[in-house]
Amino acid sequence: MPGITVGVVKDQELIWSKGYGSVDVKKNLPASPSTIFSICSISKLFTSVAIMQLYEKGKLRLDDSVSMHLPKYNLKQQYKLTGPVTIRGLLTHSSGLPRESDYPYWTGPEYPFPTQQQISDRLGSQQTLYPPATYFQYSNLGMTLLGEIVEKISGKPYDVYVEENILKPLRLAETHPYLPAAQWGSKMAIGYGAIKRDRTRDQIGLFDAKGIKAAAGFSSNVEDLARFASWQLRLLNTGKTEILKASTLKEMHRVQWMDPDWKGSWGLGFSVSQVDGKTLVGHGGSCPGYRTTLSIDPKEKMAFVVMINAGGESPERYATQIRKILEKVAKEKVSKVDSLNLQQYTGRYNSQPWGSETQVVPWYGKLAVIGFPANSPSDAITQLKHVQGDVFRRVRSDDTLGEEVVFQKDKSGKIVGYTQHSNNYARLK
Repeated sequence: MPGITVGVVKDQELIWSKGYGSVDVKKNLPASPSTIFSICSISKLFTSVAIMQLYEKGKLRLDDSVSMHLPKYNLKQQYKLTGPVTIRGLLTHSSGLPRESDYPYWTGPEYPFPTQQQISDRLGSQQTLYPPATYFQYSNLGMTLLGEIVEKISGKPYDVYVEENILKPLRLAETHPYLPAAQWGSKMAIGYGAIKRDRTRDQIGLFDAKGIKAAAGFSSNVEDLARFASWQLRLLNTGKTEILKASTLKEMHRVQWMDPDWKGSWGLGFSVSQVDGKTLVGHGGSCPGYRTTLSIDPKEKMAFVVMINAGGESPERYATQIRKILEKVAKEKVSKVDSLNLQQYTGRYNSQPWGSETQVVPWYGKLAVIGFPANSPSDAITQLKHVQGDVFRRVRSDDTLGEEVVFQKDKSGKIVGYTQHSNNYARLK
């Protein structure tokens, strides 16, 4: 990957954040938590908040038909005996609308996003895919229409409304309903395509989502999305009103739609899922050259942000692994190890030809050995308990002790490797 930035939120604090790789691979500019990315469909959360603000003010009802607020809405309903397409249906992606406006804006290299007028002009030539409230069908078109409803009801341009009523009050100074062209390649990461057979990636040109901005046009960084997550955790904890009522946010986080197979669920604008017995809310984003995710665990007051400036990657995989590693941490109790300096064993060790390398780090009074590369680092952690001198033993899953792992020193007393099962693993420089 060219670059990846990550952040972990605990309630009101960004407890860990870091950037890896590059903003621009040609210039080798380092990525950081302040690096701006396209967040694509995470944009939908801001549009959903805007809609719910208008709902709280009594300007709309969730079961209002779209045509009630957009008189020019003329998309053909091919299922005549069904109910109307509603705001609730758009928020939960259960309206039956097609996924996209009838333009090839996800096709490179130009990515010809339509204007709001072009979307409106082509709407009459499109028709519903399903009857309302029948299936989950993710729809950028539906969220685009919600952006138009925000404009229609508020009497303000979408950009102005969102800046005034959401972004500025939450102090999200680096979040905007557009991509900052002047900062592209410096403060904003350049996007790259999915990896090709020759292991290279094409640079993706900067795009403008235009009329699709309410669904996919925002930019932000790890630090701002962390604040956005902390606002939600704060609101849920205090029960007060800040941008929204706490009760409204809870309703947005609650499952509002469940697919007939009982596998797909959605809140009001938010994805809602059960993972390892935990309820997670948030959203992912995938645009040309960028993949991002925001995942919130309201019960544990935790949130995870991952941003990647490349297509074909899974930021959710990294967020999941970070969460699982921290869950392991939460269960740990510190073991006493007299005065032994565990830091001396820290480093990378050669595991060729069976693996690439292992990383040894201190782990709550023990050592942790992690084999890399690993699709699931949380499952690749092996713990070692000190026995005596430079001798450790592997901790089994039932907490009993397995074989010995003996670290080796040179004449100067520096750790140069370790032996396990009579095999040697040299320390890498």
